[in-house]
Amino acid sequence: MLRSRTLSISINRDPKIVYEFVSSLKNLPKWANMAFQSIKQQNGEWIVETPQGSAKVRLTERNRFGVLDHYVKTSAGIEVFVPMRVVQNGLGSEVIFTLFQTADMSEERFAEDIRMVEQDLKHLKNIIEEE
Repeated sequence: MLRSRTLSISINRDPKIVYEFVSSLKNLPKWANMAFQSIKQQNGEWIVETPQGSAKVRLTERNRFGVLDHYVKTSAGIEVFVPMRVVQNGLGSEVIFTLFQTADMSEERFAEDIRMVEQDLKHLKNIIEEE
């Protein structure tokens, strides 16, 4: 089993608004800019630029349950599963994001990824709450 870390952030907006924003992959670099500097659609696939190079990203099918799972396929052909959810939290939302430490990932790299995701979630909160 892989080591994991689940992070969450409360956002003072309706879950449907949060889901709509995050489910549009073109918004990925807007809120997750620590991990994804840019995104483009090419031959029906979404290509992102990351600090480690180009990767393909896809999102689970749209659903009414708030599931926003991402699948990131690196240039080395390794697909990384990134579970993500948005759920009701009172009048707002809770965004829940799980990060896995892959077999080839050092402790330092995992800690850095955690810091990046924390920053990205804070950025998402700021963007959504300012709309």
